[in-house]
Amino acid sequence: MDPYERSAEYLDLMIAGTWQSLGPALAEALQQVKAGPGPVVDVGAGTGRGVRVICAALEGDDPVLAVEPSSAMRAVLLARVHDDPDLRERVTVLAEDAVRASLPDGLRAMVAMNVLGHLPPAERRALWAGAARRLATGGALVVSVTPPFAPEQVPRTRMASVAVGALHYEGWATAEPSGEDEITWRMDYRVLRDGRPLSEVTVDYRWWVASESRLAEEAAEAGLVMRPVGQPGLGLHLLTRPGE
Repeated sequence: MDPYERSAEYLDLMIAGTWQSLGPALAEALQQVKAGPGPVVDVGAGTGRGVRVICAALEGDDPVLAVEPSSAMRAVLLARVHDDPDLRERVTVLAEDAVRASLPDGLRAMVAMNVLGHLPPAERRALWAGAARRLATGGALVVSVTPPFAPEQVPRTRMASVAVGALHYEGWATAEPSGEDEITWRMDYRVLRDGRPLSEVTVDYRWWVASESRLAEEAAEAGLVMRPVGQPGLGLHLLTRPGE
């Protein structure tokens, strides 16, 4: 079951504030990619905010492959791409997942924002191996690594609050350990009018956790070096081959 079938209508609103800082940081990280022109992949492209940043950050007209397995999220992604003439020319939306996507070799870059927690350890290792195999010389994988880094409880916190027209949208999050390397996020999405709730949707997400050192070790096994870039609070990391 796809949890985003119930939450996709809220998510683009909920993440808009985060992308105000994440977007410029991702653009800055992409400027450090040394590879020449070539395809760029956005793994787990979601609603397409990252796709827009990628296209604006990289000079030229490199094709962008936006990989998104959720049909609900793809609906927003495809609409965003279609409405922008530049994106419509450059971006291809693929209904595949991070590990099994049909990707070409010689990639200039790969981007995986807020994706690693969706991948069990074996699939995470497959992502590292696939990047090491497909990246062009000087290419890089950009990932975001955010807490928690161990299976621990996260108290209920309001993650976002957005007004659209006469309605107010809120997102609340809490998490509980649910396995050796796993937590379950519980997200409550509320719609209010004049402070009175109109509707509420609760969705649970499985999320695999790992420390930065463990992720770096996994990447090293695939022949990639992982280093932080940008502001520490954003958790961005650049993965390249040694010496590149």
